[in-house]
Amino acid sequence: MKSFYKIAVLITCHNRKEKTLACLSSLFNVNPVKGYQIEVFLVDDGSTDGTGEAVEKHFPQVDIIQGNGNLYWNKGMHLAWDTASQKKEYDYYVWLNDDVELKPNAFEDLISNSKKKPDSIICGTVQSKHQEVPTYGGRDSDGNLIVPDGNPQSCSIINGNLVLVPQSVFKILGNLDVIFPHSIGDFDYGLRAKKEGIQCFTSAGYCGYCEINPTPPKWCLPEVPFSSRLKNLYSPLGRSHPYYYFLFEYRHYGVLVALRHFLSIHLRVVSPKLYMNLKKKDKKIPLVN
Repeated sequence: MKSFYKIAVLITCHNRKEKTLACLSSLFNVNPVKGYQIEVFLVDDGSTDGTGEAVEKHFPQVDIIQGNGNLYWNKGMHLAWDTASQKKEYDYYVWLNDDVELKPNAFEDLISNSKKKPDSIICGTVQSKHQEVPTYGGRDSDGNLIVPDGNPQSCSIINGNLVLVPQSVFKILGNLDVIFPHSIGDFDYGLRAKKEGIQCFTSAGYCGYCEINPTPPKWCLPEVPFSSRLKNLYSPLGRSHPYYYFLFEYRHYGVLVALRHFLSIHLRVVSPKLYMNLKKKDKKIPLVN
């Protein structure tokens, strides 16, 4: 048996200095797990608000990697993971969003569940600070968030806010797919795991806090001018960029589903009100997040 296990915590950030510092503060204040050591790799993706400098000052033990400002979440996490994996072989990799504040028991929960479900991905569930409901975590096949019940539960889709990936899984799946700029890469990774026979489970309890975006993206809002809606849809931050969403669904659900959703996304951006009226009448039309 090893004398200690090594965990690489992977984070990417851009111009959210206070959130990033709060996240790191919570990370370094989690209850230590005997026999486990963590190292932190943070991609500062071209921040102009002094995030990198503040992290270096307050958390000098963090390995800061400079991005070019165009990495966004998925490519930033890919760079952090690639950097960590080339440095040494870690026993576990943990994805951590910089807007998550970890609870003291977070790593105890993740590692405990990993021991119960070896060679599996453990998706940590996080909640709102204002009410005890999950905001991000493992989801069922219909996309519904799974509420913690004190035991690890099987999930089909994973949110990348807090995820533990053992080295055994990394050896099979490798890194996040760098083709996705911002979103979708976490969903893709969980479904890639499923295809390889690797299971995904939720954490037994809540591992931290993270507020959910209360409003849909701009391209879904009828009060936003059409040109702005279209521009937002095709931006990396639009959540459902048609090209990458099509690629994701084609890969995991087939060409018919991918084409259907490609058309429905554009229907929604052209006429959000018409889309919502059709959605009420036809439950088969996807309500894209």
